[in-house]
Amino acid sequence: MQKTFLLLVAFMAFSAELIAQQEFKIVTIVESIVPMGIGRSRIVDNQAETNYEEFTTERTDGKKSDQREIKRSDLRVDEIEETKLLNFFSATGINFQNIASNDAIISSKINTMLSEGWKLTFVTSGVESDSGADDGQGIFITRLFFSR
Repeated sequence: MQKTFLLLVAFMAFSAELIAQQEFKIVTIVESIVPMGIGRSRIVDNQAETNYEEFTTERTDGKKSDQREIKRSDLRVDEIEETKLLNFFSATGINFQNIASNDAIISSKINTMLSEGWKLTFVTSGVESDSGADDGQGIFITRLFFSR
């Protein structure tokens, strides 16, 4: 009985350690919906270690903030992996070959991350679409959340 209890305690301590060591990574996919190949489409993967606490302040009275002391230039990371993708639109409209090509490249990225021990845990997406003849802007963005 005592050995079983000790094994249970050791297992719980080991499990807690595994949970504490879990890490997360976000990969962002930006696909342009600007016609004529003018836009830029990419897979962006941050390669830098960042601590959010360096850019966080606290409000003491609900109004006063020290956010002005944090420079935007300090937030930028220089170490990124950037993979080129094709735009959704060509001169004649939606280009399905471009979409299929992007799918193949994105699948390759996901498969590589899975082989490196990452697990795809969540996906979210959004779109800012072309709002008419005078707009000419738009992106489709997907965020892939990985953990290990």
